[in-house]
Amino acid sequence: MTFLHALCGIIHCIKNERNMRFHTVAALYVLVFARFFDFTREKYVLLLLTIGSVMAAEVFNTAIEELCDRVSKEYHPLIKYAKDCAAGAVLVLAVFAAVIGVILFGSMDGIMTMYRFYVSHPLHAAGLLLSAVLSVFYVKGRKHSHE
Repeated sequence: MTFLHALCGIIHCIKNERNMRFHTVAALYVLVFARFFDFTREKYVLLLLTIGSVMAAEVFNTAIEELCDRVSKEYHPLIKYAKDCAAGAVLVLAVFAAVIGVILFGSMDGIMTMYRFYVSHPLHAAGLLLSAVLSVFYVKGRKHSHE
């Protein structure tokens, strides 16, 4: 498998899976907000591993769903079980990622540093607000004709 094939798989996942778009937006905001916290290298490594794990799980989940749909469009309990297990793996990682996020970003000092920055830099605050609005449209995506 080449790098290009892997990149095509990731792009397919982003284009077709709302949850993957949500994960990309969440990862972006986590990385933007991380600069306000006094993270060590180890904490950044944990943050990146957590982000990467959740996104990789979503890619695996998409691959399993696509393969199951190719095998059969008809209901089969084993296909349902495979799809449920794959989705469950993403959920487990996402829950633990949220817990890690609370632990890493739970510092009141970091939260106040971020608050003071955006209050004293209104253009950055406006940019953040605009990016949040655009993120909603990005995550929702466009309606496909088969939906």
